[in-house]
Amino acid sequence: MKRIFDILVSLTVLIIFLPFGLIISLLITLGSRGGAFYIQERVGRNGKHFGLYKFRTMKKNADRDGKLTVGMRDSRITKIGYFLRKSKLDEFPQFLNVLKGEMSIVGPRPEVQEYVDHYTEEQRDVLAVRPGITDYASLEYFNENTLLGASLDPQKTYLEEIMPAKIELNRRYLQRPTIGHDIQIMWKTLWKLLR
Repeated sequence: MKRIFDILVSLTVLIIFLPFGLIISLLITLGSRGGAFYIQERVGRNGKHFGLYKFRTMKKNADRDGKLTVGMRDSRITKIGYFLRKSKLDEFPQFLNVLKGEMSIVGPRPEVQEYVDHYTEEQRDVLAVRPGITDYASLEYFNENTLLGASLDPQKTYLEEIMPAKIELNRRYLQRPTIGHDIQIMWKTLWKLLR
């Protein structure tokens, strides 16, 4: 039932968003060298890898200098990229991942293997379900890039403070992964975006 719900909502969102997506794609390609989309390998359900879709917000090959972004002081982010990240519009292509069955609308945010390697056995519980576009951690750490930007050691701050806290929030979701619960989180996410 959750899968059917995910497909119906994703199709609706993608159809409504299509004209805006075309405009955003054009602005990205005109603003900097490279394509409109960025695909990053993430760890999904049961540890299976998949390509997570985003609108490209950074200069081409910028992830070679590290996978963490540090807020507004990160020079790798393009002009249109700042707007897309702040408004979270860069995340919209992930509804394609939902249609493909790699993600759910609500579920633990997928990490790159580099960070999953730091998970304890207990923390690996979050890999038992499809990862999501939004979750409690996305709401709590809505301005994560700003927090990392204020840190003297963003990598250490992420690994020792932010990531463990996000996993605990994800495990809270796992206690009740129902459609009703998903709708609550989706509504909270929409409200956060509108505000």
